Amino acid sequence: MLDITVLTLFPDMFPGPLGHSLIGRALDNELWRLNTINIRDYGIGKHKQVDDTPYGGGAGLVMKPDVVDGAITAALEQQPSAQLVHFTPRGQRITQPLLQSLTERPLVMLCGRFEAIDERVIEKYQPLELSLGDFVMTGGELAAMAVIDATVRMLPGVIGEEGSLAEESFGLCKDYACLLEYPHYTKPPKWDGQNVPETLLSGHHGEIEKWRLAQAKAITKQRRPDLWEQYCAQATEDEG
Repeated sequence: MLDITVLTLFPDMFPGPLGHSLIGRALDNELWRLNTINIRDYGIGKHKQVDDTPYGGGAGLVMKPDVVDGAITAALEQQPSAQLVHFTPRGQRITQPLLQSLTERPLVMLCGRFEAIDERVIEKYQPLELSLGDFVMTGGELAAMAVIDATVRMLPGVIGEEGSLAEESFGLCKDYACLLEYPHYTKPPKWDGQNVPETLLSGHHGEIEKWRLAQAKAITKQRRPDLWEQYCAQATEDEG
C-alpha cells in the first residue's frame, strides 16, 4: 500500500476528485492510503497565524518556517522513510519515469500558499521540488492531486487492464517510451463521414502494432520535437 500524506491549509479539498473513479475505488480497496495534516494546526498564537510579511519588502506573504516545520515534523514522525515533495514553479518538470519512482516509498506532499514558503524550510529538508509546468497556481493542492492521480494509477491492481500502461503516452513499454500515444477508435466503424483505419479492422495483430507505433512516432515528431529527439537518441543508443 502506498501511503500519501498531504500538508495543506485546506484539508477539506481532499480527497476531492481522488475519491472518484479508479483512484477512488483504489482508495476504498486500500491499494493506497490518504492522510491530511492541516498546517494551520501549527499556527502561532490565538489566531493560528501561518504567514508574515517578507524581509526585504515586496508583494505577498511568506509561510512561516516554524509553522511549516511543525507540520513536516508531524508527518515524518508518522512516516520516517517518506519522500518529502514540495510543489513550486521552480521545481523540476514532472515526467512519467519520475512518477514511477514515487510509487516506491511513502510520500509527504507539501502544498504551499501565498507568495512562498520560507526558504530556510527548503534548505533544511531538501524536498523533491516538482512543477506541473511553466505557469503559476494559487497553491499546491491541485498539483498534489494531479501527481497523486498519475502515481496511484501505476500501482498494481488500480488499472484493470495493466497493459494499457505500456503503450500510452510516455508508456512503460520500451517501444513507447518518450512517445505520445497513438489514436484510438471504437464503434461505429463509420461516423460523420469518417472511417476507422482499415488496418485496425483487419484483425492482423502484427500490422496493427506496426500501425500504432508508426502513428505514435508521427504524432510525437509533429507535436513534441523535444520528445522525438529523446526517442531518436535512445533508439541510436540501443542500436549501438
